[in-house]
Amino acid sequence: MSGPLPVRRAHELEVWPEDRRWLIEQLWAEQAVGIVGGEPKSCKSFLALDVAVAVASGAPCLGRFPVAHKGAVLLFAAEDAPHVVRRRIEGIALAAEVPFESLDIHIITSPSLRLDLGEDQSRLRQTVERLRPRLLVLDPFVRLHRIDENVAAEVAPVLGYLRHLQRSFEMAVLLVHHARKGAAHARAGQALRGSSELHAWGDSNLYLRRKGETLRLSIEHRAAPCADGLAVELQQRGRGLTLRVADPVADQPPLGTSILDRVEQTLASAATPLTRDDLRRACRVRMTTLGEALAKLTAQGRVLKSNNGYLLASRRGPVPVPLTL
Repeated sequence: MSGPLPVRRAHELEVWPEDRRWLIEQLWAEQAVGIVGGEPKSCKSFLALDVAVAVASGAPCLGRFPVAHKGAVLLFAAEDAPHVVRRRIEGIALAAEVPFESLDIHIITSPSLRLDLGEDQSRLRQTVERLRPRLLVLDPFVRLHRIDENVAAEVAPVLGYLRHLQRSFEMAVLLVHHARKGAAHARAGQALRGSSELHAWGDSNLYLRRKGETLRLSIEHRAAPCADGLAVELQQRGRGLTLRVADPVADQPPLGTSILDRVEQTLASAATPLTRDDLRRACRVRMTTLGEALAKLTAQGRVLKSNNGYLLASRRGPVPVPLTL
C-alpha cells in the first residue's frame, strides 16, 4: 500500500558548504546536469573533453577555471573512433602538462548507446554504479536516441532518466548538443535544436558560437551569476592541441568579483576610455547586466561617459565630455 510522500520542513533540508558549490569554479556546478551546445565545427567536443581532462586531472579547465573536486570521468563519444578520442585527450593532457597515463577517464567502447531503450539505460546505470564517476560526458545527444527531439513528451523521459542517474549517484552529467541552423541571433540557450526541455533541463550550460574567426563562450547557471562573450580559441601547445581562453587574463578581475567592482577595476587598468563592447568582453557579462551596472556607477558619480567611451571619474580631466546614458 502506498503512503504519503516524504516531506521535511525547510530548515531541515541539507546545507551544502561553499566548497561543495562547484565542480569547476564558475564553469560547472557540483553534481550539475547541463549542455555544451553550439553550431557544427564550433569545438563543442573539444570543450567537453577539456572539461573531462580538467575533472580527471585537477588542471584548470581552459587554462583559466580551477577544478574544485577532481575525480573519475565516464565518457561516451558516439561520433569519433577510439583512436581519435585518444589522440584528442592525449593532446589536451600534454597541453595541460598532466600525465596522460594517469588520467582517470573511462571510455565506453560500445558501438552504440540508446538512452530511449530500457536495456541500454540499465547497462549505463550498471556502468556508472561500478565506476562511480564524478562526471559523465555524453557526446552528442543526437546519436543517443531515435526520438523526435522537437516533441517535449519524447525528450523529457530521456532527460528525466539522466537527472535520476545524476541524483542516484551524486555526479555531474554533461550532454553535448547541436544548435539549430539559422539561429545565430537567438539567445544561446534558445538556439539549441529541438524541444525547449533541453535548455530548461540544465543546471550549468556552456554555449559556443563563431563570430568570424573568433569563438565566443557563454556560461549559464541556474543558481549562480552567468558570463557572456568569453573569447576562446584552439591553441597548439607543444604537441598538444587544446582550447584556451583568448582574452588577456592578467588585468581582468576574477569572475567572483561583483559586477560594479569588476567594471571599476577594468576601467582602472585601461589606458584609454572603454566602449560598452570592450567592457562586456572584459567583464564577461551580458549587455543588459553591464548597462544596469554602468547606470548605477554613473548615477553615483564613480564612472563618466565620454565621446570615446567610459572612464573612472577619478581620471576626470579636460578631455572627456560627459554625455547622458
